[in-house]
Amino acid sequence: MRLLIQRVRSASVDIDGRRFSEIGAGLLVFVGVGTDDTPEDAEYLAGKLVRLRIFDDQAGVMNLDVAQIGGQVLAVSQFTLLASTRKGNRPSYVRAAPEAISKPLYESFVRRVEELLGRKVPTGRFGAEMQVSLVNDGPATIWMDSKNRE
Repeated sequence: MRLLIQRVRSASVDIDGRRFSEIGAGLLVFVGVGTDDTPEDAEYLAGKLVRLRIFDDQAGVMNLDVAQIGGQVLAVSQFTLLASTRKGNRPSYVRAAPEAISKPLYESFVRRVEELLGRKVPTGRFGAEMQVSLVNDGPATIWMDSKNRE
């Protein structure tokens, strides 16, 4: 499972020209699920995300997590995070899990983040064509992969 995490001042998802969800300051998280991902991957990354200290403290040091600043999380499914660009110029998505696997794992990840944060996590709509807008803060962008635990 892969996450692309962006620290934001605000973020939103529009679907069919209408606002579907939005947040203020916090984290915009794109979530990609691979064919070999399991519930343990979702659990691991949910915990890492909520504890990720990328918000400034009073001294201007990245030392606070999203809960400590009262921030929000917006989670958007994105199968293209599993793209392979090794050969040619057209990405291959063979490592992206089909909906029967990816949707339940994505939903499990969102539920676990909600439990850890103690608040609702807005999302996009799984499988929909979405327009995502954000005001990046920093910018601060972090990549996490449950199969490459550093």
